[in-house]
Amino acid sequence: MERLIFIPFYWPQPRFGLLFDIDGVLVRGRMLIPAAKVAFEKLVDSQGQFVVPVVFVTNAGNCLRQTKADQLSHILGVPITQDQVIMSHSPLRMFKKFHEKCVMVSGQGPVLEIAKNVGFKNVISIDMVRESYPLLDMVDHNRRPKLPSSPVVNLPKVDAVVLFGEPIRWETNLQLIIDVLLTNGNLNSPHQPHGIPQLPLLACNMDLMWMAEANSPRFGHGTFLVCLENIYKKITGIDLKYEALMGKPSELTYHFAEYLIRSQAMQRQWKLPITSLYAIGDNLMTDIYGANLYNRFLEERAARKNPKAVAKVAAATGSSTAMPGGEEEIDSMWESELALPSATSCKSILVCTGVYNPNAEVPSDANRCIKETVFHGHRDFRFDPALVEPGHIVQDIAEAVDLIFQQEKFVPQ
Repeated sequence: MERLIFIPFYWPQPRFGLLFDIDGVLVRGRMLIPAAKVAFEKLVDSQGQFVVPVVFVTNAGNCLRQTKADQLSHILGVPITQDQVIMSHSPLRMFKKFHEKCVMVSGQGPVLEIAKNVGFKNVISIDMVRESYPLLDMVDHNRRPKLPSSPVVNLPKVDAVVLFGEPIRWETNLQLIIDVLLTNGNLNSPHQPHGIPQLPLLACNMDLMWMAEANSPRFGHGTFLVCLENIYKKITGIDLKYEALMGKPSELTYHFAEYLIRSQAMQRQWKLPITSLYAIGDNLMTDIYGANLYNRFLEERAARKNPKAVAKVAAATGSSTAMPGGEEEIDSMWESELALPSATSCKSILVCTGVYNPNAEVPSDANRCIKETVFHGHRDFRFDPALVEPGHIVQDIAEAVDLIFQQEKFVPQ
């Protein structure tokens, strides 16, 4: 009797794409995590081309996409283009109704250049406001004007506020943002804490904490938002409302990522559609929550077999503020810009080199540990245990890549 030999079948080209967080997965501050070098030796061929579509999805918002791509190219030693990078502010280019309006931006780094790069035409910064109205910034006694002064330059009325990321001087930014919100954008007027509609507020990056070189996580922009929300509510008695929240775990960010994965596959002339995404991150409340939320959207869309059956972030958050406008506006906005996804799933993988469990081995009872975690997500994203449950927990990015290749039966050609 002849003996049958089983030969496993491996796909000749990828049907999956990878979404990498950066801080805590690839680097800690400016230091490369050693496992990242091992992983990228498997992801890049001898010609320097990626063997699978890869997008870097970061909640950082203090630089341009090209700058981040250059930084990654240098530290990883592989060529990376800006089309492989999504910053927390990248989805702002879709908010065209604000692009012609006067917006005040908060953050650090080249905020004016970033704002113009994503489409805003009429931008003022916190520093410009402070210089024009020197009497508004009074916390630091050393920065108070020595002599009485009046507004230096009459800035245009502010129509909206855009928060890119955590600023350097929190007290200055908190004060001036509150001033703009409570004067309806007219800083020559006194505060009106009641009876006026709130100006549109768009915020990028909801990370409460992030992992740098220190042994413990550092404050992120989410912590700044907690301060702003509580000050606003203490003064007015009502909740601060957002026109949109961007960056992970917002669904809009994953729509962008899926679109860039598709675009890479088309550029490489890979014929098979990309049907699976794998999101690798170190933060339960952003990376894992966001990937699982997007997976829920993809599953509902596939189940209903109706392109318009978009699973709203609000379904998981209990809030309509996580994405802009009403349902029809949301659908038409991202569908017209990005087209419909080819992916049918987005699987989450948690690594232990960053915010989550940075110094210990993988816990034996991971499910119990995760479900008892204090919710560090944004106020408008309610806690859902299913959304912070990773598909897999591995030690580092190298183990994650090995696991994915094994599950996909993929061997680079």
